[in-house]
Amino acid sequence: MNVSTIYILWLRQLKRYTRSRSRLIGSLGQPILFLVALGFGFGPIYQKAGGGNYLSFIAPGIVAQGILFTAIFSGIELIWDRQFGFLKETLVAPVPRLSIMLGRTLGGATIAFLQGIFILLLSILFGFRPVSFIGLIPTLVLMLLTALLFTSVGTAIASTLEDFQGFQLIMNFLVMPLFFLSGALFPLQGIPPLLKVIASIDPLSYAIDSFRYFMIGSSHFSIATDIGVLAILTMITIGIGSYLFSKIQL
Repeated sequence: MNVSTIYILWLRQLKRYTRSRSRLIGSLGQPILFLVALGFGFGPIYQKAGGGNYLSFIAPGIVAQGILFTAIFSGIELIWDRQFGFLKETLVAPVPRLSIMLGRTLGGATIAFLQGIFILLLSILFGFRPVSFIGLIPTLVLMLLTALLFTSVGTAIASTLEDFQGFQLIMNFLVMPLFFLSGALFPLQGIPPLLKVIASIDPLSYAIDSFRYFMIGSSHFSIATDIGVLAILTMITIGIGSYLFSKIQL
């Protein structure tokens, strides 16, 4: 494993992101819409139903949404580099492909992590208050772990595709169900059994549940289960992503 290669590719990913101000601003549009439209729109109804502050409930889910979308769609950059020859220049270098994959994945995960921090700050600006600001420290660690998990998924999928259309199609059938069936916008207590089963196999459910545990002191699964599932899945997806990336044909 070449540490310098990992660092260079990580830094390259960050430079790409910081140079694109329109991408940064545009990626915050959907989370702001969800926070304002749902947080304030459904807030009175949720409170009358005895659920408490709806903005506080969905804020962890919207943070996870921002991480999910940014992490998964980092795979598009892999397809872009593949189509325009930049990936070939990287792969012919005398360094292990594992180092290249890890560098790109860590870069994408860092960007997704920063995106989650921006959304968390916006949530606080709109009125969200965590039960303890100290609890944000383990939340940040879990946000980074979640970003690494879904960036690995995006890399694995992009490694098997050669065009943007195929990636977009798969993402539409993967990202939206992952988000809407994770309990980000509704409590998992009292839902139909089928939805409960789907939520229990949705990895985003455990990320959001762990965020809620430290942010608002509420959770559906145990925190040990949340961390265990996220850690195991992250290791598995990194392994799968590394294998599929190593099979890319020039």
